[in-house]
Amino acid sequence: MNKTKAWIHAFRLRTLPLALSSIFFGSFLAAAHHSFSFKIFILATLTTLFLQILSNLANDLGDSISGADNNERVGPERAVQSGVISHKEMKGMLIVFVLLSLCSGLWLLYEGMQLINLKQGAIMLVIGLLAISAAINYTVGKNPYGYSGFGDLFVFLFFGLVGVLGTYFLHTGSMSWSLFLPAVSVGLLSVGVLNLNNMRDIDNDARTGKTTLVVKMGAANAKRYHFMLLSIAMILPCLYTIFNWQSAFQFLFLLSFPFIVRNILRVFKNKNARDLDPELKRLAISTLLFSLSFGLGLIL
Repeated sequence: MNKTKAWIHAFRLRTLPLALSSIFFGSFLAAAHHSFSFKIFILATLTTLFLQILSNLANDLGDSISGADNNERVGPERAVQSGVISHKEMKGMLIVFVLLSLCSGLWLLYEGMQLINLKQGAIMLVIGLLAISAAINYTVGKNPYGYSGFGDLFVFLFFGLVGVLGTYFLHTGSMSWSLFLPAVSVGLLSVGVLNLNNMRDIDNDARTGKTTLVVKMGAANAKRYHFMLLSIAMILPCLYTIFNWQSAFQFLFLLSFPFIVRNILRVFKNKNARDLDPELKRLAISTLLFSLSFGLGLIL
């Protein structure tokens, strides 16, 4: 593997559809309420992509330093683990994406300030800085929260609530409690992807001291947890649609449900952790399909 391919591999492009789901979702909700800004959409998309790549790079570095990336790991070989990219080079690229995330995020906030006041802008700035910190500290630092079982919580918050509601707020300058239902749904599906990742790596994580929630609860309970996450994620948008009924097109998102149900069944039937790896990509794409079909149903 040459250096260029190693960097592309380290960016982990297959995780990007999941990151985009919350931005698309929040933007569709804004469009349905007749308040959509193309600039906000583009800048939110760029900021989210930068943050996701930052998180992936930090994860590559952190797991290499801790020893979680080793020959026993089930998933694909990481860039630093392979030796093609050094710790110093990875730290340098982390700085690049911190700056990219910061610049893009500040520009996004500047555009959003047309609809929000200074106090609200300050709150959004703090949330943005927390997002950058969360992206890095998942596996990097003295006390990475991903090694203590808190990864699920942070993914839920930033991929669900912050991603969907924050995007909607920047588009519209307003908020509605009913929007929490679909935002929670996206967050739960995102946690489902992380849960699959941790189920795949459960044995190696346990050996190397990476105490994910899956390691804490065990494989059998992780499967039940997965069922709960995805089941609730399918129920909530149905409730939102019933409460905000306008047309039958709003149930277009049901087209994504067979793929989500298939994922649940695959997890329950699984006996070899290695076979869960392709399910990560499938659930990420299913989440994006859910977001797009839900959004299209709102504006048709």
